[in-house]
Amino acid sequence: MQCEETMVKVEKISFGYNSKKALKGIELEAGKGEFIGLMGPNGSGKTTLMRCINRLLTIQEGLIFLADHELKTLNMMDIAKLCTTIPASIPDDFSLKVRDFVALGRTPYVTNWWWEGDEDEKIVDEALEEFKVSDFSGRRLNELSTGEKARVLLAKGVVQRPKIMLVDEPSAHLDLKYQLQVMESLRSLSRKGITVITASHDINLLTKYCDKVILLSKGEIVDYGSPHDVVNEKAMQEVYGVDVSLVTKGDTIFVLPMKPSEPPTDAEIVKTGQRGMLA
Repeated sequence: MQCEETMVKVEKISFGYNSKKALKGIELEAGKGEFIGLMGPNGSGKTTLMRCINRLLTIQEGLIFLADHELKTLNMMDIAKLCTTIPASIPDDFSLKVRDFVALGRTPYVTNWWWEGDEDEKIVDEALEEFKVSDFSGRRLNELSTGEKARVLLAKGVVQRPKIMLVDEPSAHLDLKYQLQVMESLRSLSRKGITVITASHDINLLTKYCDKVILLSKGEIVDYGSPHDVVNEKAMQEVYGVDVSLVTKGDTIFVLPMKPSEPPTDAEIVKTGQRGMLA
């Protein structure tokens, strides 16, 4: 899809934990209404990148812009008005009522100690209806199923009225029906103009729903583009260490993992001249 307005711009950022670099020279742009998926194995930097974009982590090099605002010039409330972060799950010991939890998404707009203005109430009610959680809005979070909690998290994110939505593992612990429902909801939000960036281990959900995907490995971007451009047998083997078969149905490419890739033998390394490169 063509996007005239850049909502997220990342310029050569790096971040590390102690002496270990978790992100190295990352560059990307996400336009208004784009749905972008972050893919890569554990430790590749997916969640770390999102935490840098919303400044939960402070980058050590480079620049980040949200809607043309340099990230380091914004306070946390300004960031919250531009960008919402949706975690993978709600802790089991959270016992707030659903409506009260969703209403917390209005916190960046609070001007009084008790915020419940008519406009806030209307926004919360609309989100409860949109994500079909109004019927159990009086129940407590620790009484809900995993699928119900996923919809509640989306409702809370939407009442924040963000321009950018960062979503971590949206399909985690969900059965097939709710995986698809959550991804359909995220794509619908992107079509309404919200820039959605999601990290997931489910490659097939990302290739099915996202406009673009970013393939990460060891803190670096391996490739960035449409799913058809990025997802191929060679890339999956090199990044995930798995031999795959690709199946195309309609406009969607699906990845079928076949077996772990065999590492090259010493003879193969010598023959191809890789030993010196790896030493």
